[in-house]
Amino acid sequence: MFDEPGFPLDADLGDAATALETFVYCSRASEGVGDDEVDRIIEFSQRRNAARRVTGMLAFGNGVFFQWVEGPPKEIQDLITSLHGDSRHHDVVELERSADMRERLYPGWEMERVEADEIRAVLLDALESTEDKNNVAALKRILEHVDAGPLASLSRFKSG
Repeated sequence: MFDEPGFPLDADLGDAATALETFVYCSRASEGVGDDEVDRIIEFSQRRNAARRVTGMLAFGNGVFFQWVEGPPKEIQDLITSLHGDSRHHDVVELERSADMRERLYPGWEMERVEADEIRAVLLDALESTEDKNNVAALKRILEHVDAGPLASLSRFKSG
């Protein structure tokens, strides 16, 4: 059953604590990815993730994605694999990955447009807490992009 199109009811997802894997990441949108493409991503993800019992939150602003997903460990691993092969974004930086017995934080799928300053604060926190050289480099590229301005400027920043 669904309380909104594509959204399982909380009871269907289980109100009690259950084994959930959490994956939180940020990435930089590829050139040409804008609001229309993000809307298509959301529509597809709502259907696909509901069927796989994956819930979460996706924020997109100033050409940067920030996503928190939670669900069965196998489904989260499959999602991570597909994210790394998706040409619509670059510089995928894992901010958190864990498995816990807990209730869902996001029993429905949410999307919000955010200001660059909000994403910038999350990225700066991540930069301070990571020691992985690849993540540091990717986070710095993403921050440069956020500081540079609108999505149209993405072509100046290539991953590598």
